[in-house]
Amino acid sequence: MRVMPGLIAVALAGSIFAGGVQARMPVPQPQEEAKPQTQTAPQQEHEHHHHGDIRPVEAEYPRQGRAQERAQGALLTLEELQKMARESNPTMRQAEAQIRAARARRQQAGLYPNPTVGYAGNEIRGGSFGGGEQGFFVQQTLVTAGKLRLNGDVFAQEAKLAEIEATEQRGRVESAVKLAYLRVLAAQELLEARRDLAKIAVDSAETQKRLMNTGQADETEVLEAEVESQRMRLSARMQENTLHEEWRSLAAVIGQEEMPVATVAGDLERDWPELNEEEAVAAIATDSPALRIAEGETLRAKAVLASARREPIPDVTVRGGLEYNNELIGGIPHATGWQANAGLSLQIPIFNHNQGNIAAARADIDRAEQEKKRIALTLRERAAAVVDQYANARLMAMEYRDEILPRAKKAYGLMVEKYALMLASYPRVLESQKKLYQLQTEYIMALEGVWTNGIALQGYLLTDGLEAPARPGEMDRPVRETNVPVPERMMSPGESMPRP
Repeated sequence: MRVMPGLIAVALAGSIFAGGVQARMPVPQPQEEAKPQTQTAPQQEHEHHHHGDIRPVEAEYPRQGRAQERAQGALLTLEELQKMARESNPTMRQAEAQIRAARARRQQAGLYPNPTVGYAGNEIRGGSFGGGEQGFFVQQTLVTAGKLRLNGDVFAQEAKLAEIEATEQRGRVESAVKLAYLRVLAAQELLEARRDLAKIAVDSAETQKRLMNTGQADETEVLEAEVESQRMRLSARMQENTLHEEWRSLAAVIGQEEMPVATVAGDLERDWPELNEEEAVAAIATDSPALRIAEGETLRAKAVLASARREPIPDVTVRGGLEYNNELIGGIPHATGWQANAGLSLQIPIFNHNQGNIAAARADIDRAEQEKKRIALTLRERAAAVVDQYANARLMAMEYRDEILPRAKKAYGLMVEKYALMLASYPRVLESQKKLYQLQTEYIMALEGVWTNGIALQGYLLTDGLEAPARPGEMDRPVRETNVPVPERMMSPGESMPRP
């Protein structure tokens, strides 16, 4: 009895396409020699896939939120994280302290000079002659021309600047917490997707090994599948490190660096930041707290000029006191007694008219006016880059959601159906599934780009929640390099994505 070689091959192939389940093929009875039959290639493939015991395969589609479903312990929401940041972020306390300090300086600037009390002596003699004058005096400087009020106006503007800076700092912390939270959420979703890709790659490598055992694959294909499997496992492990890094960043921004790792609650696909790009740039260039700070600096510089102009007007110093005169009167053994004295003095502004400080104050006003223009232009420049990132990320996310992923899911589902009908091989099913999950990772990254850039635009590009609030008068600090995230160019489909 001879077994047909074609049937043996079909049986082995059926075993492989069934994902490793061994298929038992019927052995032909010794009736007659099997005659060779000629079939077209499609007919041969159709017959080939309809032999053997096929393991049922159910399509598994990617979805978000699985990390939250398996979370141990309570999920952390954005509202809870924001509340923690308001209570623990040190920059919030710094901003409040600066307001108190500015108000205290304003109070101090309006206080009147303290009077001076002293001892005075004149013609003091000892021995048998006695005599001399000894007593005390009180001296007070009278501030003229409303200089105390004008000095107080300077510090009042600083107090307003401190309040604006505190408002800006609150916005900066809120934006930073949102960004850190969204990055943790995206890292959670990417980790699930990369773990899925690693499982698919492992399954593919095992399948290639079984194919090689039946002579349907060579060692090169097995090695390539193993390399891909190692790459995907490495990518998943790297994503675990990324998730821990993002969590540490979130904990630092909140102000609780020892906070244990937890799972955050959220949905990347819902309630995207919806922005009109032109309106977003215009709003940043006109409504940013940085511009309000620059305008406050201009008002402060004008207050300094007004105060400097009054400085040349001299203050009046008055002095009065009592002295006891011990000189004898006309040989009578009685002292002259108590005598009053008074004095008044003021500086004559002959050489010093405070002209240097007045000129400097005028220059500071000019600089402050130009600073407003510089900040507006800087904000427009930086907003343009972030808007570009937002627009590209939003375009990619919408295309992936509405066009690319639905087609990839349909292709994968059809491939699973063809496999069940023995019209497609198991490696083709794995390849289709792998492509779908790769697209899912790119979709998640596009969503992260939409959120992070959208939040930056909504928060006037203030994104560093640990940047110390500027002190009043530090004109270069309302717009900092750390305010604006350094944008990475949004990758187009087919390009190498920036994450592992």
